[in-house]
Amino acid sequence: MEVSIPSLIAAILVMAAPLVLAALGETLTEKAGVVNLSLDGTILLGAMSGFLVASESQSALLGFIAAASTGASVGAVLAVIGVRLGQSQVAVGFALTFLCRDLAYFLGNPYARQQGPQLETLPIPILSNIPFLGEAFFSHSIVVYVSLLAIPGCYYFLYHTRQGLILRSVGENPDGCWARGINPLKVQVLYTVIGGGMVGLAGAAFSLAVKPGWGHPQGCEGIGWIALALVIFGGWNPVRVAAGAYFFGMLQLLGIYFQDYFTTIPPQIFQVAPFPLMIFALILINLGHKSRNKKLTGWIELFSGRPPKWLGKTYKPA
Repeated sequence: MEVSIPSLIAAILVMAAPLVLAALGETLTEKAGVVNLSLDGTILLGAMSGFLVASESQSALLGFIAAASTGASVGAVLAVIGVRLGQSQVAVGFALTFLCRDLAYFLGNPYARQQGPQLETLPIPILSNIPFLGEAFFSHSIVVYVSLLAIPGCYYFLYHTRQGLILRSVGENPDGCWARGINPLKVQVLYTVIGGGMVGLAGAAFSLAVKPGWGHPQGCEGIGWIALALVIFGGWNPVRVAAGAYFFGMLQLLGIYFQDYFTTIPPQIFQVAPFPLMIFALILINLGHKSRNKKLTGWIELFSGRPPKWLGKTYKPA
């Protein structure tokens, strides 16, 4: 099967779009010092609620709104228990991810294998006619465009706005923020909810665009854990995080293409291959940090960074 480079790039952008949204949402949350481990379950619950609402209303827009609200609600639960009440964010996140997963399959069972609305491609006038670039970047659904715009938007917000500075400061030194009249708990709650909303959008992106439909299994299981790994892989930098998402999307796509060339190999191997490859990449980065080879360490620094000092810790105002 011959594939042109523009169509390959376009397919990677589509495959990675939900992962970009989820990973950027988690980046915002972790920059505030909160770790949200409920991503995998939230994506599934967002995919189910988005598909359910879209099917009943015949409106993909309402489906995305429902999915974002679902993700924000899960984030709010984590914010109340893990931030406001000071319980373990890791324990709460684990409990939420399994609860959301089971809820998604239980509540969505009546809608399994049913057809529902899905997003259509919206080629951008004039730009979509540009040779090579038009097919690769300007002939997608709105989800892909939003994911692409979210990358520079998130980066600009974090590093070139006052609110972004406040967000980063809370994750680094909440006591200093409190001394300057900023309530760190309110900031953490806000961005835990916003990050959760973006994760919910990622779920709807699967069920209404990338892998339309709902069923058991849905096909996006494990993506939440990859999104968490990408935040580390990208050093909590939105651009690097997105680059990791596109790398994983490429691995998934290659797995699909390889099934046609290596027909004697069980297709399940190609389906799961991107996950251990991603883990292997993270191990290489960790080993690179410990290496004394300056050239190797220099390359590794391009794909890593220092986590927020207050990440996962409970803050209690003095």
